[in-house]
Amino acid sequence: MFNYSDLESLPNVLQRKYALLRDLDKSLQEIQRQNEQRCEQEIEDIKQGVKSGNITPDPSLIRFSDEALDEQKHSIRIADEKVALAVQAYDLVDTHIQQLDQYLRKFDEDIRRERDGIAGTGLPAPIPDSGTKSGRGSESSRGGRKKTRLAAAAAAAAAAEAAAPVTAAANPTSMDLDLPVDPNEPTYCICDQVSYGEMVACDNPDCKIEWFHFGCVGVKEQPKGAWYCSDCIGMQKRRKGK
Repeated sequence: MFNYSDLESLPNVLQRKYALLRDLDKSLQEIQRQNEQRCEQEIEDIKQGVKSGNITPDPSLIRFSDEALDEQKHSIRIADEKVALAVQAYDLVDTHIQQLDQYLRKFDEDIRRERDGIAGTGLPAPIPDSGTKSGRGSESSRGGRKKTRLAAAAAAAAAAEAAAPVTAAANPTSMDLDLPVDPNEPTYCICDQVSYGEMVACDNPDCKIEWFHFGCVGVKEQPKGAWYCSDCIGMQKRRKGK
């Protein structure tokens, strides 16, 4: 059965996801800018070192610093999070479209059965409302939804970036935290958002939040040992102080 409440909340849920996309894109641009500056400085230092004879001009021995490489890896992770979030937005819209298709087909079948019943009684059939559409047409008309998930993600990300100036002017805050959350999607992290991209779990079994987005807690890769969120670390320190 078609759920009207889910459809009514869809624009707000999408707006929430697009806001996350814009924030991720802002972080990505900042990291890329820092990395470009760092790499340019390191290249200049290498050139000066080669000229002065302090560095051997051997390509196999010349490389960027670990900091520069870590920034590049972090940029790739944020880009992957953007793609994952865009795929979620696409899948959410696609699910609602499929549900609407099923509802329209059922509605069309009900009208057809009603017409057949009236025809059997010999009464004139009512003229259907001109504003009512009997579905979305043949399967070929849905060809646009048959594209790959990656292409859909790119399109959704591009749409979010294109809409950023307009939304930013209407709403100065980057996050609409008071927007309703899709009841089928649980939220996590200190940002109280849905799961997307890479996440890290707090090793405190009593942690109230449990799961955190990498970007929200400043983590660049999965910790090799035990990891605790800032709240749990503070709680442990207070207990030791007693």
